[in-house]
Amino acid sequence: MKKLSMEELERVSVEEFKEMEKSPLVLVMDNIRSLNNVGSAFRTGDAFRVEKIFLCGITGTPPHRDIQKTALGATESVEWEYCLNTMLAIEKLKAEGYQICALEQVDRSVMLNEFTPEQGKKYALVFGNEVFGVEEEVLNACDAVLEIPQLGTKHSLNISVSLGIAVWDLMVKLEQF
Repeated sequence: MKKLSMEELERVSVEEFKEMEKSPLVLVMDNIRSLNNVGSAFRTGDAFRVEKIFLCGITGTPPHRDIQKTALGATESVEWEYCLNTMLAIEKLKAEGYQICALEQVDRSVMLNEFTPEQGKKYALVFGNEVFGVEEEVLNACDAVLEIPQLGTKHSLNISVSLGIAVWDLMVKLEQF
């Protein structure tokens, strides 16, 4: 066994990435405080070729060195848009036919492992503030609220971890691999 070199990984250029067909998935960042979490969203978005990232409210936007530190250049490949508030992004996405799914712990959440997305539909995943979670108004506008099952005492995951788990899960279920 040997590690693959950059050449062996056959990475595409930013220009090639921008021309490629994207996954039927959009990320919505609802008032994210940590610029490192924003950068991680870009990096994960690039890895799974998401259509776009919406940065809403107080969420930081590129260019910023703390975003770049974790994004590793993915802010150049992944399309993004800033919205003054998250509801503007949700309304726009609903008008474009997206199914809106927040990641949050609520009384009627659906466990991620039990959620079955419909083939041929487009999805937007909403991730909330590190302290307060997804805004109540946004939760009420969602088509579904998904929860990642957890077994420990904390009952919370960092946004970057939740985002990676949720995006990978939907990509597998939507047969994007």
